[in-house]
Amino acid sequence: METDIKHLHYFLEVAVQKSFTKAAHHLYITQPTISKMVRDIEDELGMTLLDRSGKEIELTDAGKIVFEQSREIVRSFDHLSDELADLTNAKKGKLTIGLPPMIGAYFFPAILGKFRSDYPGINLNIVEYGARKVANCVAEGQLDVGVTVGSFDRRVFDSFFFYDDPLRLVVNHSNPLSKKESIRLRDLKKESFILFPDGFSLRGMILKNCERAGFQPRIFFESSQWDFMIKLVSEGFGIALLPESMTKKADQKSVATLPIEEKDLTWRLSMIWKKNHYLSFAARTWISESKEALKGV
Repeated sequence: METDIKHLHYFLEVAVQKSFTKAAHHLYITQPTISKMVRDIEDELGMTLLDRSGKEIELTDAGKIVFEQSREIVRSFDHLSDELADLTNAKKGKLTIGLPPMIGAYFFPAILGKFRSDYPGINLNIVEYGARKVANCVAEGQLDVGVTVGSFDRRVFDSFFFYDDPLRLVVNHSNPLSKKESIRLRDLKKESFILFPDGFSLRGMILKNCERAGFQPRIFFESSQWDFMIKLVSEGFGIALLPESMTKKADQKSVATLPIEEKDLTWRLSMIWKKNHYLSFAARTWISESKEALKGV
């Protein structure tokens, strides 16, 4: 037996899932098939790659080395397939895009719809991750392109910037803060905050800036839905800090929105892709089309 790409792909899936059953289910094959594939690799190398003694399968020391090398081999093979596809038919291919949930819903439905209509031969896969995970997955080659928030390592990524939105305070009209012209974060020390959950870059930005202002915010509620957050504010449950573009959609009879004097509290969005990394026709086309579509948003 000689190990091939399929063997390596199956081994990687078992290592990631930490289970033969889950890996087989994910790959739509039988468990005996995937078990035999992994055993074939171990027999050829003369080493045990997986520790099967616990509840979850773990990589042995040898397995960790094979895992890293296998991942690079599979990636290289995928890139080879993409390059050959470019030569044979420029209108086909696959593209995996990472979008933070709030950003994807707000900016991209029309852009994605047009792209799918214009390029039906491109298999488009959209995954929703927080901005930090998007950046990590693009760097590791798991995503072709993605949208991130705030700063990122320009040594790792190429990019184009497309949106900069200052945060505003959303507050109930019964709150004395609603009578101010603007607020500083220190004015919010005694307020109850309605924040996005862990993993959202806006949450991290708000917490960091509150700490700079000398306090830890008292968190009343967490939600990933900005419209629900505004509804909670309108019912008097606390205050929220949201991008201006979203506060414009709020019913001003229900809540007041105020500018924040700290200038670094902005929602800065960029499309990123890995620097010095092969870009397929699908990825190049998406970057070009989305850059044009996002002008002036």
